[in-house]
Amino acid sequence: MILLFMESYCQRVTGGDSEKNRADAFFDKVWKKYRLDGHPGLFSEHYPRGEKTELDYFQGANVREKEASFLWPLSGMCSAANVLIKFPDLKEKYSSYLDTLAIGLWTYRDSIRKPIGYQAYPAKFEKADRYYDDNALVCIDYCESFQNTKKAIYSKKAIEVFNFIISGWDGQLGGGVYWLEGHKDQKPACSNGMATLAALKLYQTTGNKVYLEWGKRFYDWMHSSLRNPQGIYYNDMKMDGKPNPTYYTYNTGSMLEASVMLYKLTGKTKYLTEAQLLAKNAFNFFSSEISGRRRLSIDLPWFVTVLFRAYQALYEIDKNPEYIKAITYELNEAWQNSMDKYGLLSAKWLNDKQSKEKPKWLLDEACVAELYARIGLLSMTNKE
Repeated sequence: MILLFMESYCQRVTGGDSEKNRADAFFDKVWKKYRLDGHPGLFSEHYPRGEKTELDYFQGANVREKEASFLWPLSGMCSAANVLIKFPDLKEKYSSYLDTLAIGLWTYRDSIRKPIGYQAYPAKFEKADRYYDDNALVCIDYCESFQNTKKAIYSKKAIEVFNFIISGWDGQLGGGVYWLEGHKDQKPACSNGMATLAALKLYQTTGNKVYLEWGKRFYDWMHSSLRNPQGIYYNDMKMDGKPNPTYYTYNTGSMLEASVMLYKLTGKTKYLTEAQLLAKNAFNFFSSEISGRRRLSIDLPWFVTVLFRAYQALYEIDKNPEYIKAITYELNEAWQNSMDKYGLLSAKWLNDKQSKEKPKWLLDEACVAELYARIGLLSMTNKE
């Protein structure tokens, strides 16, 4: 009954339009608008280009966009391609996309500093800082690319980048890695939550139990250091040992997905119990009652996408569609109301004129393709 409800819901909110086709067409649109001529696998930070928007996701201020995007938005394209490739009739097409994206990712690889890791901006252009959360995302992308294509090179690349991630681990604050190489000022949920997932996915990729143990180690540190009493994860902990009570959907989402993965990998029910608690409390925390419906707060669309990944993983176990429905509703509302003249969605899925007229960030757009692809896979599975 739940599966039938989920299927009818997805069909209703998309007006009969195939989620898979919507995801595929949107990915193609983003690829064509953002890609850089002469630089395979590289994209611009925003579209339209030319305004050199100031960026706020780095250590320090006054960072402006450059010719190519920074690493984080590119990872969003890899993530989307790694979901779309799961549709049998799109496998060949997105295998080719992944090959090109791998060329792009490789340009961020810094082989001068040891251990080898990925810097925030392509090394072929300039030297740049190396962030541990960026590298965890790259590791995840490589692991998923291996699982989708079985190309051994992706596994080798994932192992290499994971070695960089754990080089940032030390005993300060009881463990964990920092945010930025060489800056021992905080240990954030973004780096350690994504490192947890990277380790667990690397274990799935290689079968080497060393990575399962690393996954548990990261998970335990996050659980003991950055989890509040309701299971919502703090943003970070500074070196005075005090957690920062700022909350984003993706920090809790990464740990929710990790809980589901650990349940699948170990069979221990404590992880499933934790996942279900996190799922419920996160939904209540990040949503509010508006006109008789629980409406999710959209901090960043990509953050919500990370939370959706976790809800999807949990749904595949307990078949509770509540959280999937809620995010699907928000996405379809955005599709109907937040699109600009170029067919791109506004930041935070806002629908005012000013938001629609601003240049659109690559990461905000890439995750739309990923979300619709994930919803499409759920619909496809429910029909089988």
